[in-house]
Amino acid sequence: MGEARATGLQTETRNEDSLLMNEKNWLVYQLPELLKKVEPGSVRFHEFLRTPSLSCSVYHIPAGSKEMASAHEEDELYFVLEGRGHLRVEEDDHAVEKGTLMYVHAACDHTFFDVAEDLTVLAFFGAPLRRL
Repeated sequence: MGEARATGLQTETRNEDSLLMNEKNWLVYQLPELLKKVEPGSVRFHEFLRTPSLSCSVYHIPAGSKEMASAHEEDELYFVLEGRGHLRVEEDDHAVEKGTLMYVHAACDHTFFDVAEDLTVLAFFGAPLRRL
């Protein structure tokens, strides 16, 4: 199991992909195979790639899920594959649906809420901020 990014999430990390990066300069993923890793009906966070500068995950949030507020030390990019809901970043609310691409600056409080249709999101995390 990998490191959880928000309380209450089921998380798994494919460490073998991180190891493969030492052997190859590239990896190929097929979206249908990644989507099989998230079960409908439960909040699920499946990290499928981790390198020193990038982490990539599939994130599934069922309709009606409660708010899961979080802030991270990394910049984040979310791409909504399916579903409909809202993303609150600090004090601003944004409607999200299939095709929405959202950037969230590191350390900003944010949460998905009012999930009207099961959300499935690709989440990309940059390297953590370094403190001087």
